[in-house]
Amino acid sequence: MTKYPSTLQQAIQYFSNWDNCKDFMIAMRWPDGKVRCPTCNSDHVTYLEKARLWKCYAKHPKAKFSLKVGTIFEDSPIGLDKWLTAMWLIANCKNGISSYEIARGLGVTQKTAWFMDHRIRLAMQERGADPFGGSEIEADETFIGGLARNMHKNKKAKITGTGGAGKAIVMGLLDRHTSKVRLRHVPNTQAASLQPFIRQYVRGGSYVFSDAWVGYHGLEHDYVHNVIDHAEKYVDGNVHTNRIENFWSLLKRTLKGTYVSVEPFHLFRYLDEQAYRFNERKRNDGERFIGVAQSVVGRRVTYSELAGRTESAAEPLLA
Repeated sequence: MTKYPSTLQQAIQYFSNWDNCKDFMIAMRWPDGKVRCPTCNSDHVTYLEKARLWKCYAKHPKAKFSLKVGTIFEDSPIGLDKWLTAMWLIANCKNGISSYEIARGLGVTQKTAWFMDHRIRLAMQERGADPFGGSEIEADETFIGGLARNMHKNKKAKITGTGGAGKAIVMGLLDRHTSKVRLRHVPNTQAASLQPFIRQYVRGGSYVFSDAWVGYHGLEHDYVHNVIDHAEKYVDGNVHTNRIENFWSLLKRTLKGTYVSVEPFHLFRYLDEQAYRFNERKRNDGERFIGVAQSVVGRRVTYSELAGRTESAAEPLLA
């Protein structure tokens, strides 16, 4: 079995060699070692060593393809050595890493590093996830945004209300059995926004722990709903939401300390990143990196989509 890097230093040295990059990507994309055409899935292909491309013998357009075709790397002029190093950093920096740091470290522009970051976050996104396997789930929501006292007076004037007014809202679920989270950027804290998310990922009959917010009223019909009223206390035996609230502190430390300013339009991408690192925190750096590398196929986002120039850039309903 091939031994892959386990530290950042080893990763930089290992992926500086093209043959290592090639062998690694083949192993991630085609575990059986047979390179297949991304267009027709035929394994009747030949490797063109000088061009670093493969050619498919089936008759169809674009018979030649590289390792990047059909992945988050497609149409990128950046070499795999830099791509894989950036992926290692994003997968393993506990509090995230800004595009400016990646730009300085890899010798690319900040705009390029920002685009790379979002492509890698797409590979970290959990899709088609099954309901939680545990029977004890904590549910909570939090507000993401700057303090009103720090806002420009023109922006502050546009905000009506108090507390979370003008801020983005994130709904979170934490499975106490696996200590894994699921997150979603929701439009408001009403039951119509919060409860469908709970019903999607929590099996009927499970124990659900939440605060006394009215948006959770009605869950008792399908779950064993335990409520902790934070106006009175924060823990009552096994009834609390401390674990999901601990996760909120980690998320906000990342957003405020590393990324500083996140557009609500892109918030779900940063949630995917933080949720992946948190859910995979018990694995070592190399294992987390490989987990992302195995998810690069069939996922692609263009710069126009990220810049909001196309409709497909909108946040998916099921993040």
